[in-house]
Amino acid sequence: MGRISVQNIRVYAYHGCLREETKIGSDYRVDVAIEADLSTSAQTDLLKDTVDYVLLNRIVKEEMAIASHLLETVCERILQRFFKEESLIKEATVAVSKLNPPIGGDVEMVTVERTKARE
Repeated sequence: MGRISVQNIRVYAYHGCLREETKIGSDYRVDVAIEADLSTSAQTDLLKDTVDYVLLNRIVKEEMAIASHLLETVCERILQRFFKEESLIKEATVAVSKLNPPIGGDVEMVTVERTKARE
């Protein structure tokens, strides 16, 4: 097994329960990690034998572009797409962070993190 991480994917998106959040938008950070059998790709040196992190980044950006009330929902959509589009993935973790959230205080970010294993 092996782990591939893509960290600090920066996205501007329109998630939130407040109307202002869905109109003005906010900065987000997304971190993903996947577990997969990387033994074949370690031997063949071929992209087709591994999980392409360009695909992971694309999925994150596409799913972040769909406005949602909750970050939990965004995490779930990203996880579902990972498993649907890449059969090598055995487990995945997605963390979506809203930077400078409007929660009445000096808060750097709030993060929702979810982990799922292939069924």
